[in-house]
Amino acid sequence: MQMMKVVHLTSVHQRYDARICLKECMSLSENYLTFLVVADGKGDEILKQLNILDVGKFHGRKSRILDGSKAILKKALELNAEIYHIHDPELIFVGLKLKKQGKKVIFDAHEDFPKQILTKHYLPLVLRKIISICAEIGERFLCRKFDGIVGATPFISKKFLEINKNVININNYPKIEELKIIDKPQRILAQVCYIGGISVERGIKEVVTALTLTKNNVRLALAGKFHSVQLEQDIKQEKGWIKTNFIGFVGRKEIQELLSNTQIGLVTLYPAVSYLDSLPVKLFEYMCAGVPVIASDFPLWREIVLKHNCGLCVDPQKPEEIAKAIDYLIDNPQIAEEMGRNGFKAVQTEFNWANEEAKLLKFYESMIGK
Repeated sequence: MQMMKVVHLTSVHQRYDARICLKECMSLSENYLTFLVVADGKGDEILKQLNILDVGKFHGRKSRILDGSKAILKKALELNAEIYHIHDPELIFVGLKLKKQGKKVIFDAHEDFPKQILTKHYLPLVLRKIISICAEIGERFLCRKFDGIVGATPFISKKFLEINKNVININNYPKIEELKIIDKPQRILAQVCYIGGISVERGIKEVVTALTLTKNNVRLALAGKFHSVQLEQDIKQEKGWIKTNFIGFVGRKEIQELLSNTQIGLVTLYPAVSYLDSLPVKLFEYMCAGVPVIASDFPLWREIVLKHNCGLCVDPQKPEEIAKAIDYLIDNPQIAEEMGRNGFKAVQTEFNWANEEAKLLKFYESMIGK
């Protein structure tokens, strides 16, 4: 019997995106003939059982949205699949055109897009608000036409339930086997780490400043990409930069190695409207590696951290609070170790990809039966 063909489409995300490629597509490829269409100019490839197809790189936002969308639609129609799964708001119209061809289409809402627009500080505030309202109206009208919606957090899923009856919440939890640390070496010098996009809103200035306020001799392992050249130049002028080991972008294997040498994981994002109800994957990756966390004191994050006793919550905009939390965990290694174990146990039982994979496969099975 021929395997059913499913196609995931993205014009924005990198081909090895953790959620799209390494989790959803890899899980589906065990049961379906799975394709991932990307637009990065790196060519086609086969990754295990996943077929990655590249429509080429498009320079500039306008070209990506207009020309990139056309190229992705063309490739999608060539594949003639039963189910299409789109990952970017800018591909919603591609999804609607596929619907007109009688295809089943799923929209994967990674973020609350209208709220995210409000954080685009390069746009004037009034313009941000207008675009956000238009995006909200468009989203509510257009996404009701899709066969299903996948939400990346409970908050996003609940929002889409108001406009589409077929919604599933698939959280971006880690794969235990990827990050589980077997042997954690003893270190003389304490190391804290931050992994992810590096921006003002993600708290980089306060974290680097906190390094100058700790009583202990602490170094920061900083892994990720700066959002702008100017920000990178500014942060490198900060006094705490001398205590920072900037690693740059790292792959999954490097993340595991980095966390095996880390005492504390930082996820101190600003209370931006798009972050308050988010579930940051790095929080759960730190927990998966048995690393105690220092997280922003948002209600949702506080509930997770305190319920599982896996770290401390701080005001992300107060470097002195971050420094105090770092010192507490360094000065109390037994408590820190217990918090790390608690975090790993929570991932083992609740916050893991295996649980989400089962939900995703069941969702696809329900789509086939329609």
